[in-house]
Amino acid sequence: MTDTTPPARAAAPTVDRRTWVSLAVILLGVAMALLDTTIVNVALPTIRTSLDASEATLSWIISGYALAFGLALIPAGRVGDRFGHTWVFVVGLAGFTLASLWCGLADGPTSLVVARVVQGLFGGIFFPAVTALIQLMFPGPLRGRAFAVMGATIGFSTALGPIVGGLLIEWFGTGDGWRSIFFVNLPFGVIAVVAALALLPRIVAGGEARGVDGVGLVLLAGSLVAILVPLIQGQDAGWPVWTWVSLVGGVLLLAAFGAWEVAVDRGGRTPLVPPKLFAHGHFTGGVILALVYFAAFTSIFFTISILWQAGLGHTALESGLVSIPFAIGSIIGASQSDRLAARLGRTVLVAGTAMVAVGLVALWILLATVPATDLNHWMLLPPLLVAGLGSGMFIAPNAQFIVATVEPSSAGAASGVVGTAQRVGSAAGIAVVGSVLFGALTFPAGAPTPDVVAEVFTHAASLAMAVSAALAVVAFALVFALPRQVSRGH
Repeated sequence: MTDTTPPARAAAPTVDRRTWVSLAVILLGVAMALLDTTIVNVALPTIRTSLDASEATLSWIISGYALAFGLALIPAGRVGDRFGHTWVFVVGLAGFTLASLWCGLADGPTSLVVARVVQGLFGGIFFPAVTALIQLMFPGPLRGRAFAVMGATIGFSTALGPIVGGLLIEWFGTGDGWRSIFFVNLPFGVIAVVAALALLPRIVAGGEARGVDGVGLVLLAGSLVAILVPLIQGQDAGWPVWTWVSLVGGVLLLAAFGAWEVAVDRGGRTPLVPPKLFAHGHFTGGVILALVYFAAFTSIFFTISILWQAGLGHTALESGLVSIPFAIGSIIGASQSDRLAARLGRTVLVAGTAMVAVGLVALWILLATVPATDLNHWMLLPPLLVAGLGSGMFIAPNAQFIVATVEPSSAGAASGVVGTAQRVGSAAGIAVVGSVLFGALTFPAGAPTPDVVAEVFTHAASLAMAVSAALAVVAFALVFALPRQVSRGH
């Protein structure tokens, strides 16, 4: 007699309540790190006045954070594999919180830039531990849910930054009110560190105890700094000989970094960036895409914040409110991106980058053609909403598609490279756009009237936005380097 009893269905994996609370703790750290990438934008004009900061200093406040964050990602992941990701998370978040205090107490431009670099460094230290802990704490389908919550947290906190910054400066005043955007991290940082020590599992991933490629890290950091310093300082300094020497030196150091990584790999050791990843043409194109896209995307509110406050005389809160359409679009786009990616494949990224390009080109046309005295936030609403929807659709799934171009065994290393490319792109974008924006600020002799100031800043902002729009168009072209579909196993 044949047994027709259907096989028992395997029980769905579950986790206890403590694990979900632990997820909330680590996502609090994520929110702090991502909020600080955008909250500072609306405070830049106030910082400029309060500390008598130069234009280059304003660029460094953003670029220094992003660059240090990106450079810390790969070695921090390696250290976490060796000593446990919980300890790396706690140390990184504690350092980030103390650096936030340092930022808020900074007594001059140099002190603030150094504090921001340290803050970015510690942010880059604890951020890889977040994804590693989610991998270790959540099984199967629940892991996907946890990463979806993480993606929503990233989108929401990034979009919320300018609004929170504007509100804080409105409440605490335009004098030293900018300090509040850093002090706000202190209570949340203390809560997250204490909760992490009490709740997070003491898990070591069990990976191979690999050392960090220190020489490679120094060469990479040196090359990027040598390239970024003249891009940021060159305009202020009048492009003297040293800026060109530094640019050439940075390129040579980058070539030396590539040669060193090949030598380390051939010697049987673990390179910082495995050269075999770039044997995949699609991966190389994807990394360039990440770099270019983030250079375009992160620079737009740098430009708008400077224009809206220093040029048009609006408050920090009004500047923050301008970003609401982009924030709403980004949240909506991100919430649908995973479902759309599963259904449409690469098409969701094509549509996303196309919408960002259209939105930024429209912004550029507005700034270039509308008289400065007629500009208002309602004009910016449609293009920012379109760009926000596209950005949300792109940012959440793009790393999956780039990582899918390499073997699954190399996915971890590829993810680290993509994350670093995104942060380096952010730093480079601010450096280039800031140089164009401030380089175009040419005022007539005498005391300019408010209308003249508005016209000069609007013209400069239109040129800066043209750079961001051009980068967005290039990103749209590069997206076709990615595979049409992504393996859900990556």
